[in-house]
Amino acid sequence: MSDAFVAILMGSDSDLPTMQKTYDTLKNLGVKVEMKVTSAHRTPAQTHEYVKSAEERGCKVFICAAGLAAHLAGAVAGLTVKPVIGVPIDAGPLQGHDALLSTVMMPGGVPVATVAIGSAGAKNAAYLAAQIMALIDDKVAKAVADDRVANMEAVVAKDAALQEKLKG
Repeated sequence: MSDAFVAILMGSDSDLPTMQKTYDTLKNLGVKVEMKVTSAHRTPAQTHEYVKSAEERGCKVFICAAGLAAHLAGAVAGLTVKPVIGVPIDAGPLQGHDALLSTVMMPGGVPVATVAIGSAGAKNAAYLAAQIMALIDDKVAKAVADDRVANMEAVVAKDAALQEKLKG
């Protein structure tokens, strides 16, 4: 599907250093991506407008990142039946634990798939979105499978190097 894409929404531009990993991973896997700063609290009308527009233009998955109160993923999940993946940002005095709970504790019937806090979660959000996109795009499915093989080969190579080092 040539118009299918993943939307990455951030509650603040301060989330970009973490969410750049999401963007880069999706691009490397051949997934079309849009990225936007929008706030559930400060720009609720614009957030609503973007979600509806993105759906009309072919968005299949929303990835939402926010710290502290982290309401963005929940707000987006309330506006769409498309999959929503929440990335809790490791910020504030609780280092993302508040964001994790805000993101994962959704009411029944309005799910948000929640990944780990911070950069590991940002990367896994991209992989999860790519796996969802792979259901409709064989090129993305192949890219995800090839990436898994490359990761496996890298670990095997690192182990081989370790074993050589231990011998000598």
